[in-house]
Amino acid sequence: MTSSSAASRKNLSKIACNRLQKELVEWQVNPPTGFKHKVTDNLQRWVIEVTGAPGTLYTNETYQLQVDFPENYPMEAPQVIFLHPAPLHPHIYSNGHICLGTGGISIFVV
Repeated sequence: MTSSSAASRKNLSKIACNRLQKELVEWQVNPPTGFKHKVTDNLQRWVIEVTGAPGTLYTNETYQLQVDFPENYPMEAPQVIFLHPAPLHPHIYSNGHICLGTGGISIFVV
């Protein structure tokens, strides 16, 4: 484990750390279609490459999402933003932040 990785885990609760390690393994074994986790040594911040789905306005476009996990994930939602350049969409602000409603979800899964 690198010192950067150790530093990132300091801020995470044990539950969050265990949960994220489990979810990271799942992403590596069975990634969602069109999504690719860019490997870093920071468990608390993921960078995910997203490829636009065929037949959409975003076909063959590639974007990067930055996902920052809070200390008490999964009880608290991660912050997800598009890195520059963000796609044009009514639910994506010019700074890359995404307008997400939780719809009553109290536990989050990546």
